Amino acid sequence: MMRLRNWQGATFALALACAFTPAEADTQNAGTASMAPVASGAETVDPAYYQTPEGFRWRITKTQWSESDERAFGEFVTAIGESDCRTFDECLKGQHNIYRASDPRGMFFYADCADLPYALRAYFAWKNGLPFSYASGVAAVGRSRDLRYSRYGNYVYARTDVLAGQEGAYPNGRSVLNAINNVVSSAMFRFAPGTTRGKLFDFYPVEISREAIRPGTVIYDPNGHVAVVYKVENDGRILFIDSHPDNSLTRGSYGKRFVRASASMGAGFKNWRPSKLVGATQGADGAWHGGHIELAPDSALADWSDEQFFGTESPRAKQWTDARFVYKGEALDYYDYVRQAVAKGDVVYDPIKETRLMVRELCDDLHYRAQSIDIAVKAGLNGRSQPARLPDNIYGTSGAWETYSTPSRDARLKTSFVELRDRTLQFVEMWKADDPKLAYDGQDLPRDLGAAYREEAEACTVIYTASNGEARRLTFEEARARLFDFSFDPHHCPELRWGASDADELRTCPDGRTKRAWYDAQQRLRNQMERTYDARMGFSLADLRAGVPGSGRDAPPETDVLSAIEEGRGMEPAVRLRASNAP
Repeated sequence: MMRLRNWQGATFALALACAFTPAEADTQNAGTASMAPVASGAETVDPAYYQTPEGFRWRITKTQWSESDERAFGEFVTAIGESDCRTFDECLKGQHNIYRASDPRGMFFYADCADLPYALRAYFAWKNGLPFSYASGVAAVGRSRDLRYSRYGNYVYARTDVLAGQEGAYPNGRSVLNAINNVVSSAMFRFAPGTTRGKLFDFYPVEISREAIRPGTVIYDPNGHVAVVYKVENDGRILFIDSHPDNSLTRGSYGKRFVRASASMGAGFKNWRPSKLVGATQGADGAWHGGHIELAPDSALADWSDEQFFGTESPRAKQWTDARFVYKGEALDYYDYVRQAVAKGDVVYDPIKETRLMVRELCDDLHYRAQSIDIAVKAGLNGRSQPARLPDNIYGTSGAWETYSTPSRDARLKTSFVELRDRTLQFVEMWKADDPKLAYDGQDLPRDLGAAYREEAEACTVIYTASNGEARRLTFEEARARLFDFSFDPHHCPELRWGASDADELRTCPDGRTKRAWYDAQQRLRNQMERTYDARMGFSLADLRAGVPGSGRDAPPETDVLSAIEEGRGMEPAVRLRASNAP
């Protein structure tokens, strides 16, 4: 998501240190939203006038990325994912980054979700002398109020090549990273497969396979979120890292929190398009200068595929909602198909292990949320007056609300809690049907699932800092029960951010009558998991109290796993029925 920070300084440094390819794309439609390129001209550099400081020099010593470079990039991403770093800055300064010793003192690294793939790729390219290019101007296909949520996707009308304009005039690595922060948004990932209008995008959609989905692959959620794969487990679980506007970095596994959508929105898995520096000249020090960067077309990409949108079967589905995903003759749910397609061998689910892993991951998500709220409190957002209206859209906006509010993060968290409940019910149904894809040797799966859930839930404690500085503890089950009471509004006290309703817990909350009224009125918005980025919000307190259209749902979905397991007991498994009826 675009953040205007150090824009003039970054542009100035880039203009001096790099030669840019000018925008020469399609003329934009009148009234079409667009995003400006980083720079507009092809400036030349006089090394005697400006010289990039030694530690910041990006020496391009290779003209293209080799297979070993791509493999090393994946290993670089994996190392960050498997570390315990909690901010992007911490990740690049930690011991898991083998290039950290070469960074100049005083460097600060920032990335929100859309920046993360670009920042990782650019940093790695800088440290390894590789060429780098990125889309720096996109426009909507048709009309759109916000490029990040355009209905028919976007096209690229400007690209920026990171090049040395002449011998000795090295690009400045820090300035490139700053420019990425200022220009890149999730709009750069929103495009239809096979788009031919304008210039090439940086990414392309891939086939659903273990070979194509690998560390460094990008996952795009058309609701405005982006993540980077750091590991694919043998059992098909896809692990990712993602970052947020407050610079925090979190981890998770692929699932229904990443929605499917129409092909024009470009949801799903994407890889970096191979690039090559052409027409350059090698200087006396071995570095290349001049030339331009060319991207590989779709026809040259062996793993390019649009099956994520239209399914695996022929004839292809005309609508993405009708797509079928079939493995060995069996039609699978899309998310189950993805897991099977990237696994080593046929997936067999261990329901106890799966349940434990899902609870642990949700526990991590709750801890990440606590970190995010602490950052908002330290920034003083809860001490500000309550605005007279919500932003035009609470999920897609800018400024302090984008940085410190949590409606999108909370929606993904709620989706994962609902998915946990649904998944455990699915395991019970598979047990009843004696499904061979279930690996369970016990006698009572509902009982054992409940025991595993309780054990993991009891091991999870979430600590938040109350308004008076006290450390407050919530159990996993307490947090789950309050899930739809968690305030997403950064103007509210920490107690309300964590859904407190007990008078004793609320005694330390300084929020007055107005903020409490807003908290109560936002309940219907908290009840919904759908992130409606195309809806006009900007609601007043009176609007919310009146329940105007678009202001949420009357009731939240169910998340109680233990009750669901008990309700799902039903009849005994088929194998036992057959045994008991045998002569």
